[in-house]
Amino acid sequence: MTRPGTMTAQADRPLLVLGIESSCDDTAASVLRLDDGAQVLSSIVIGQDQAHAPYGGVVPEIAARAHAALIDGVVADALREADVTMQQIDLIAATAGPGLIGGVMSGFSFAKGLALATGLPLVPVNHLAGHALSVGLEEAVPFPYLLLLVSGGHTQILLVEDVDRFRRIGTTIDDAAGEAFDKTAKLLGLDGAGGPAIQRLAEQGNANAFTLPTPLANRPGCDFSFSGLKTAVRLLIADNEPLTEAMRADIAASFQAAAVDHLVRRVRRAFEGLAEDGGAPLHLVAAGGVAANTALRQQLGAVAEEFGARLVLPGFAFCTDNAAMIAYAGAQLYRRDPTCADGALSLAPRARWPLDEREANVTLGSGRKGRKA
Repeated sequence: MTRPGTMTAQADRPLLVLGIESSCDDTAASVLRLDDGAQVLSSIVIGQDQAHAPYGGVVPEIAARAHAALIDGVVADALREADVTMQQIDLIAATAGPGLIGGVMSGFSFAKGLALATGLPLVPVNHLAGHALSVGLEEAVPFPYLLLLVSGGHTQILLVEDVDRFRRIGTTIDDAAGEAFDKTAKLLGLDGAGGPAIQRLAEQGNANAFTLPTPLANRPGCDFSFSGLKTAVRLLIADNEPLTEAMRADIAASFQAAAVDHLVRRVRRAFEGLAEDGGAPLHLVAAGGVAANTALRQQLGAVAEEFGARLVLPGFAFCTDNAAMIAYAGAQLYRRDPTCADGALSLAPRARWPLDEREANVTLGSGRKGRKA
């Protein structure tokens, strides 16, 4: 745990990296310059909210077709905004999983074509590793650090030991936190992405108005569960219909408070366990879309301070899905071992790809298919 490391290791020369991301419903491309630090020259993200809005969630087939239609234009826009050409690119990094397999295939197949046409090395990147390392886009954080990875499809606590080594400490046993936010927003009739919509409405409500269950209250360890909390909200709404605007705000505030409390309690347990094993890490990082939640950020800061650690957060733009984090993770992997690009042209994308493959149950922790699976 005390082995030093840095996320911006020196190399012989700067790397200019093209990143491609298409794991769910955001088609993204980015150009990153990596030298002593990381400089995001461009980051283009095209969402598909309007295409999926009539269905109340992401439809995999629609997402895959949208990625296939958009990806070449998004990459061209990223190159144009960065003011570089493909001839200047040194490396291509693309999401190879996990995610909606049709979307992953669309982006990764395009990346394969580029690599084949240009002769450039292609690094397959685990989407979750992109989130896990995304903090390095703005600040070099020494290893190891404790990570709360919390998004629409994944909720995990990991010890990030190196750019390619992760130890899972806790995971969701059913739904992901972001999925619970999305479903609660839908139950309350809110438009747009669930996390921001719930946060905006919660600011007008009373978090103590309703008592919601504490997930896994009597279960030891650092695992998460959000299915019961989601069901409790559904029953609460059904019992109080028709809802007034004030009641909707109170439900949003009460739900957000319960969800954030559950996440923070598990992070505290992780710190406690690591401290007992010989010392808690000096940094706590939160990544993924739900990490943009203001209430969660505030409470995580207090937990980090409690254990003598510092909370480090990616910028809001790098919490949600983006290709800059994929470019960064790919560059770090390539600098560590250039052979990571070998065989990429024959690699099959993966719908599931756990960060810690030492776990006996490697599929646990992905969450059910919600808005972001």
